[in-house]
Amino acid sequence: MIVLWVGFIVFIIMLLALDLGVFNKRAHVIGVKEAIYWSIFWISLALLFIPVIYLIYGDHLMGAGLSLGSELNGHQAAVQYLTGYLIEKTLSLDNIFVIAIIFNYFNVPAMYQHRVLFWGILGAILLRGIMIGAGAILIAKFFWMNYAFGALLIFTAIKMLKSSDHKIEPNKNPLVKLARKIYPITNDYHEEHFFIKENHKKYATPLFIALLVVEGSDVMFAVDSIPAIFAITKDPFIVFSSNIFAILGLRSLYFALAAMIDKFVYLKYSLFVILFYVGIKMIVVHHFEISAMVSLVIILFILVAGVVASMYKSESKTS
Repeated sequence: MIVLWVGFIVFIIMLLALDLGVFNKRAHVIGVKEAIYWSIFWISLALLFIPVIYLIYGDHLMGAGLSLGSELNGHQAAVQYLTGYLIEKTLSLDNIFVIAIIFNYFNVPAMYQHRVLFWGILGAILLRGIMIGAGAILIAKFFWMNYAFGALLIFTAIKMLKSSDHKIEPNKNPLVKLARKIYPITNDYHEEHFFIKENHKKYATPLFIALLVVEGSDVMFAVDSIPAIFAITKDPFIVFSSNIFAILGLRSLYFALAAMIDKFVYLKYSLFVILFYVGIKMIVVHHFEISAMVSLVIILFILVAGVVASMYKSESKTS
């Protein structure tokens, strides 16, 4: 079990190192074409992990001592992983709206946006790992946490439906407040640097402040998305791996969709229905079990319906 966890984490670190240290070593503007290629890569990688999950949770690795020893069989685990990945990927679309607003608010140069997202996602991986561990412990020890998480998801869904705009208020962000107490902030950007030294004094740049706001926004999204995936599976490895693969593709998805994300007008309603559904599922889990396969079909239908309806409305406006 430990070998698999360590192996997965090392694999993710290697991917991140290749991303920043090799493929994106030099700061440049990420074009839509390049972003689409990277999005295809990250989504393909996440889907290729499905047979790995099947093997891990099956009997195939038991003899090698690498099985997680879960009560799930390979098929159940694979379906739960795919369902969890779809939920996290769908919820991350709302994050793209917020990231676009943050970059516009701070006027972050296009060529440095990838760097902010890279370090923002690295921080998100660490924070979500901690939150997933805490969530798994709470659910295992207190059965009523299912009701609490379910109620939180329903509340979030209703709040999402009622709110029309995402508001960015950096001055109220606790991370930004703390940073400003520790470091003076420069007025201008200094290429891709988060910190600079002038007259033997260390300054934080606006790029670092933008990074802190991105990190803060991800914490808020994690409060919604992590309970959502616990409604599908309680297995920590499936929760963590599906979460991480969804996050890894967020950067490229942002650059691919940021310019046209506002055209998907009905995605907001798809997100509302998905959150509401998983909230209800979590509340009734002790009384009525809904299989992961049924949830997968329902979530796919809701997502596709939102995308198709949005495309139809977009075409109607242009015609």
